[in-house]
Amino acid sequence: MRAESVRVSGFTLLEVLVALVLVAVALAALVRTAGSEARNLALLEEGTVGGWVASNVIAEVRLRPGLQEPGRSEGRTRMAHREWRWELEVQATELPEARRLDVQVFAGNAAQPVASLTGFDTLP
Repeated sequence: MRAESVRVSGFTLLEVLVALVLVAVALAALVRTAGSEARNLALLEEGTVGGWVASNVIAEVRLRPGLQEPGRSEGRTRMAHREWRWELEVQATELPEARRLDVQVFAGNAAQPVASLTGFDTLP
């Protein structure tokens, strides 16, 4: 009888460890990307709703009879289950029958605005 050599197939421990390292790096990158996308989505939502708040402020000013006097005003409103703070600056223009309306909207008590919008109010 002759002794036959048996060949064992499979992965070595080193190959398994290298594969695990590659999988761990890929999963870490995926988790980081998912977190970044979640943050971006929240910022996009905040900017969109902030833009709606600014648009509402300008619409409310334009619906008032007459022209708003130049100056600053501020207020708070609630939209999309959140508190928003807005600041309105009314400026005179070269035309006496028009006013420039600049609105900045802040999420809660944030220092930086999440949205800003400029509009004009005119006499009919």
